[in-house]
Amino acid sequence: MLRSPILTILGHVDHGKTTLLDYIRGTAVAKNEAGQITQSIGATNILIDTIKKTCGPLFGQIKEKITIPGLLIIDTPGHEAFTTLRKRGGSIADLAILVIDINEGFQPQTEESLNFLKQFRTPFVVALTKIDRLAGWNQHSDSPFLTSYNSQSRRVQDELEEKSYRIIGELASRGFEAERYDRVSDYTKQIAIVPVSGITGEGIPDLLMVLTGIAQRFMEGGLKVCRGEGKGTVLEVNDFKGLGTTIDVILYDGEIRKGDYVVIGDPTSQQGFFSAKIKALLEPEPLKELRVEKTFRKVDCVCAAAGIKIAAPGLRDVVAGSPLRAVRNKKDVEKVAGDIRQEISEVEIETDNKGAILKADTLGGLEALIKTLKDYNIPVRKAIVGNVTKADILELRVMEEPVIFAFGVGIPPEVRKLAGDNKVMIFHSDIIYRLLEDYQKWVQDRKKKAEEDMIESVTRPCRVRVLPGYVFRQCNPAVFGVEIIAGTMKPGFELMKNNNSVGTVKELQMRGENVHEATAGDRVALSIADVTVGKEVKEGDTLETHLSEKDLEILDKIRNMLRDDEKDMLEEAKSKAKRA
Repeated sequence: MLRSPILTILGHVDHGKTTLLDYIRGTAVAKNEAGQITQSIGATNILIDTIKKTCGPLFGQIKEKITIPGLLIIDTPGHEAFTTLRKRGGSIADLAILVIDINEGFQPQTEESLNFLKQFRTPFVVALTKIDRLAGWNQHSDSPFLTSYNSQSRRVQDELEEKSYRIIGELASRGFEAERYDRVSDYTKQIAIVPVSGITGEGIPDLLMVLTGIAQRFMEGGLKVCRGEGKGTVLEVNDFKGLGTTIDVILYDGEIRKGDYVVIGDPTSQQGFFSAKIKALLEPEPLKELRVEKTFRKVDCVCAAAGIKIAAPGLRDVVAGSPLRAVRNKKDVEKVAGDIRQEISEVEIETDNKGAILKADTLGGLEALIKTLKDYNIPVRKAIVGNVTKADILELRVMEEPVIFAFGVGIPPEVRKLAGDNKVMIFHSDIIYRLLEDYQKWVQDRKKKAEEDMIESVTRPCRVRVLPGYVFRQCNPAVFGVEIIAGTMKPGFELMKNNNSVGTVKELQMRGENVHEATAGDRVALSIADVTVGKEVKEGDTLETHLSEKDLEILDKIRNMLRDDEKDMLEEAKSKAKRA
């Protein structure tokens, strides 16, 4: 038996994800007899007969024999679907819809969505939304895209083509070959782009046709349901009147029955799992919208793929995103618990290595964060599901780079204060790319501060000429005028003449005021103790700063902070050091 492929919707905020999903659902309801579309927990299950009616003649363009029962679209738009809906080896989603506003193009969360798709190796289709907002667009409600497109003026068609190819170019620069769906020659190599409107329904038949065709052609082998043990993931934990705490579950394989023992992964407990006997299975009434529906019907059995609400004792501390199994006999609980523990252990990390601590609210979120940091070559010491704790702070406070990434978890005020007191950096966000942005800015600021500290502590290359007629004191200390020919002069620098030490600069003055530094072109008076002008130093002499091996090494590391004249002198000094 085949199950419906599970689809999820991703994209940037306000690009039309929810509007698109609502229109698909609403169109299906309007075109369907009662019972042909069901609202499951967190998902919309559109059966194949409904898709046929919505697609109309377009459905005949699918060359394969259709054997899938329909499409199960997860009703959790955004990255939450990927960080919550995971199974061993990847995401529950078989196929994804990446929503991009044709007028806005690529945005930060578009990038993050693409990263999720790459990390979990999920095939996807691009829904290019809001075509009805193109200036001069002539609306044709519920029409296939090409029907509507062919009725537009040449100017509107040209604008759509231009903006579409801008998106195609953006995808190409990120390693994805893409084309408008009617021009795709090979669906295994090209990403299909379907222009749509979630307001008028234009392009919706095309989108459903493409999704159905891809699922049937390329995913049939992975959609076979194994009878018996139910496999799923926890979508949400919530209270339900009359039943107490319940869990919303997406079932991706097998079946769940009333009276089964549900076994749920618990990354926060020592034994690694929780089990209880199912008291009730609930579904919303047919054709009802989940978000506002409060009435559910009790059922005895649910087969994949589906969403279901489960009532059982002790569910309050269950973590969203946890793996779930359902077994008929109690003796099978420990066996599947072992599989769940193994699944959790494949994601969570505990080492003695140097690196960051990662905390996330779900296993999927943790997995996505680990993969992202790996791409950025950021070492990980520990990765655990759960809130940031005092123990995390105390563990990192002695580290050279104490960093915690907190993805979608809480940070109690006392923990945040302890982190501040111990100079432990916590990067906290519900969006991974923001965590990385904040971290990279911190690294850059830290590097800049370190370089500034180094350049303050090192002697810099400098060459000066003693100005004739500007000897203000011959000795004790000697005070005389110089012109900075190249480089930077500061108090504390040692000056050399013909590789012999002249002395250390005590003070610099410019126009009668003490100054911290002078650079090429400046004329300043400098004072040096234990030297006599006319003896060790003479008018017209050229003097240079003494650069030790350590100075040369540090200057080479921070050469990006040096001016061109300093870089030239640095190269000269390095050449002299090699010859010496």
